[in-house]
Amino acid sequence: MAKKTEDETPSYEAAREELIDVVRRLEAGGTTLEESLALWERGEALATICQDWLDGARQRLDAAIDADGDDENE
Repeated sequence: MAKKTEDETPSYEAAREELIDVVRRLEAGGTTLEESLALWERGEALATICQDWLDGARQRLDAAIDADGDDENE
C-alpha cells in the first residue's frame, strides 16, 4: 500500500468522511481554542476539496451531454 503525501489530494469520499469527522469533533466541543481553529481550517480545506471534485464531475457531465447533443444534431 502506497503512503499518501501531504500534497496528494484525497478522493471525494475520503475528504467527505474526514469532513464529517471534523464537524462531529467541533460539535462535540471539549477542544481548546487552538484545536478548534485547526479543525475549522482543516474543515474548510476539506470542503474546498469536495467542492472541487463536484465541480469537476459537473464539468464532465456537461461535456458528455454537450457531446451527446452534438451527435444527435448531425
